[in-house]
Amino acid sequence: MQPIKKRQGLLGFLLRRKGKRFSLVDGITYLYLLAGIVVMFGPVLWLIMSSFKSVEALYEFPPTFLPYKQETAMVEGHTNPLPLFDVTLEDGTVRRLAQVSRIGLIARMVDPEQPDGVVEVRIEQREPVRAVSFSLENYTGAISRFPFVTYLRNTVLVTVVATLVTLLVNSMAAFGLSKYQYKGRDAIFVVMLSTLMVPVSVILIPAFLVIAKVGWSNNLWGLIIPGAATPTGVFLLRQYMLTIPEELLESARIDGASEWRIYWRIVLPLAAPALAVLAIFSVMWRWNDFLWPLIVVTKSELFTLQVGLNAFQGELNVQWQYILAMTVLTLLPISVVFALLQDYITTGIATTGMK
Repeated sequence: MQPIKKRQGLLGFLLRRKGKRFSLVDGITYLYLLAGIVVMFGPVLWLIMSSFKSVEALYEFPPTFLPYKQETAMVEGHTNPLPLFDVTLEDGTVRRLAQVSRIGLIARMVDPEQPDGVVEVRIEQREPVRAVSFSLENYTGAISRFPFVTYLRNTVLVTVVATLVTLLVNSMAAFGLSKYQYKGRDAIFVVMLSTLMVPVSVILIPAFLVIAKVGWSNNLWGLIIPGAATPTGVFLLRQYMLTIPEELLESARIDGASEWRIYWRIVLPLAAPALAVLAIFSVMWRWNDFLWPLIVVTKSELFTLQVGLNAFQGELNVQWQYILAMTVLTLLPISVVFALLQDYITTGIATTGMK
C-alpha cells in the first residue's frame, strides 16, 4: 500500500481532522467558522467595495456589493457621453439605446449608430447597462480636498510617542507592583483595576479641565499624556513580570546592580513579549481614538485622521464617497501593523500569568 500523503500548508491546516472521514461535527465546525468570517470581515469588504462606488451607486436600492458604473457612449451631435440603456420596445425586441433626456416618466432615446431618429419610451421599459468598475475618483477627490499628509503626520506622531510613553510608565508601575513587597501593594493594585469600571464619559470633563489648566488644549501633548497610564497595560505587564524568578533579581543586587539597572537591563528584556502586546494594543487605541482628540483639538492643522474624517460630514450634506475612501486609507496602516505583529499578541497573552 502506498503511504497517504499529508496536505501541507494552509489547505492542510484547514482540512485536517481527527478521524478518517468527514463527520457531521466537522461540517458544523466549518459552518460556524464560515459564519464567523462573514460576520467579522463582511462589513470590511463592503466598506472597501463601497469606497469605489459613485455617489449614485451608494444611494441606489437595492444596494449592490460590487461597484457598478453605467456605461456611456459618444453620440454624434452631443458633446457629452450619453448613458446607455437596454430598452424593451412594444414588439418585445430589446435594443441598446442612449438616453438624450428624460421628462417625467418618458425618456427620449436614440440609437448611437443612427442618432437621427428619437424614440420615446416609458422609464420602466429601460434597464441601465452597467459594468463593474473600480474607479479611484473617490480617493483622488478626497485627497485633493483633504490634507491627508498633515493628518497622517499628526496621527503617527501621537501614536508613536504615546505608545513609547505608555510602555515606559506602565512597565515601571508593573515592576513596582510585582517585584517589591510593601504595605498596601495589593490594595493599590485592586484600586487601579477598579478604575476599569469607570466609564470614559465620566472622566472626560475633569480630564479636559486639567488639560486646559495646564495649557495643553490645542496641543498634541494633550492627546499623548492623559492616556499614558492604562490599568489594562499595568495588569498585563504585572502578571507577566510575576513569572520572572526573584532569584535572578537577587543575584543582580548581590553583583551591585542598581534597581534602575535591574529594571532596564533584566526585567524589560525578559518582558519583551508582554511589552509587544501592549505596544500593539496602544497603537490600535491611539490610532482609532476619536472622541478625546475631537474635544482637545479644535485647530484643523492639529487634527488626527479620525477627527479629520468628520470634515466631510456637514449639517445638510454628508459626502459618503469621500468618507468611505478616507476610511479605507486610514485602516491600511493599522491593519498592516496588526497583521505583521499578530503572533506577538498570541504569544504574549498566552504566557501572561504563567508560572
